Amino acid sequence: MNKQTEPLETLSEIRSMMERSTRFISLNGLSGVFAGIFALLGALAAYVYLKISFLQPDYYQYSRLPDGSVNFSFYIFFFTDALLVLFASIFIAVSFCTKKARKNGVNIWDSTSKRLLINLMIPLIFGGLFCLVLVYHGHIGYVAPVMLLFYGLSLVNASKYTLPDIRFLGITEASLGIISAIWIGYGLLFWALGFGLVHIVYGIMMYYKYER
Repeated sequence: MNKQTEPLETLSEIRSMMERSTRFISLNGLSGVFAGIFALLGALAAYVYLKISFLQPDYYQYSRLPDGSVNFSFYIFFFTDALLVLFASIFIAVSFCTKKARKNGVNIWDSTSKRLLINLMIPLIFGGLFCLVLVYHGHIGYVAPVMLLFYGLSLVNASKYTLPDIRFLGITEASLGIISAIWIGYGLLFWALGFGLVHIVYGIMMYYKYER
């Protein structure tokens, strides 16, 4: 009986080794849940700052003062808010992934994770630069849709180096970006849905699928 199962066990081990060498498998679903929570808190802070309801459109009109001059406090708040959400999400993701990698006895920083990071960052960098161009020309309403679109494309681009579920997450985020560009006045709401609610849902799904 053992002789019959040995070839299957050997093939399983080889497959596992190949997967570890070509895919970054230390992603943690809970990190996605926390990233979504941080994004929702950031969006909530924005709504409180602007003193508007969740369904009120044209939030970006507050980028100008009543006399038509630039409202610098608007830009400072949103820039700070976005950075806090980003840094908190990165910190929790690195913490959870490092813990999972140690548990599985693998190195979190190897050639696969480097390729993953490079393919993730290229669309993000160009998307961030494009957002700055939009801000420079005063097209504030398109910033949230562009962020969702380029973030989704970056996930799709990097998905070949990690879990296949990331591709579907990227497609979902990019689709929300396109839809948000149609209903441009609700960009902040779509931002909260994409970076917040969608992250939480996918994080829970990945946790139960791969880690539970």
